[in-house]
Amino acid sequence: MACTALTKGRGLDCNRIAGGVKFLYFSVYDDFDNSDWAYTTGTEGEIDTIDLNGGFLYRYTVPRGSTTANEAITGSTENGTLFYTPTVNMVLNRLTKEDQNEIRLLGQTQVRVFAQLNATLASGNDVILCLGMVNGMSMNAGTADSGAAFGDRNGYTLTFDGLESKPFPLLEDYAAGSTPFTNAGVTNLGGIVTS
Repeated sequence: MACTALTKGRGLDCNRIAGGVKFLYFSVYDDFDNSDWAYTTGTEGEIDTIDLNGGFLYRYTVPRGSTTANEAITGSTENGTLFYTPTVNMVLNRLTKEDQNEIRLLGQTQVRVFAQLNATLASGNDVILCLGMVNGMSMNAGTADSGAAFGDRNGYTLTFDGLESKPFPLLEDYAAGSTPFTNAGVTNLGGIVTS
């Protein structure tokens, strides 16, 4: 007897999509609990309710074509295990004392990360990935680099990673013409901090 039953196949998608990340939103992991967000039954993989308990989202605008959000899938046939490692590689241009202080704070804080992609949904709204929702993510690597030549980048490269038992979900689509995190299911958001 099989452990699970497959539900459908997948054809070739005829739409072209765009890669890359537009914005990263960080929330402090302790601002809301695992019981404060949920899928609707039958829509696993899409979060439709989050109670942020008055917590804030901290939005980082990243240079075009520089930042990635991905997930490694690791399985062991011998052990019967399967787990997921979400990773965000974020690039910030220019070294500043303000960024130094914020990066230090990011390194001390366990976070959940929401990645707003260049890829869009059928509604035309951007796809938003939710990373580290159960166990959180931590900044575990990075560099601050001056560059060598005049044309080299001067700035930061930061890596956040996590460990999850399920793949990262997407945030439910928000109403056309509105902004991210204005979904009816997103409640008690203290605000989005952009600078």
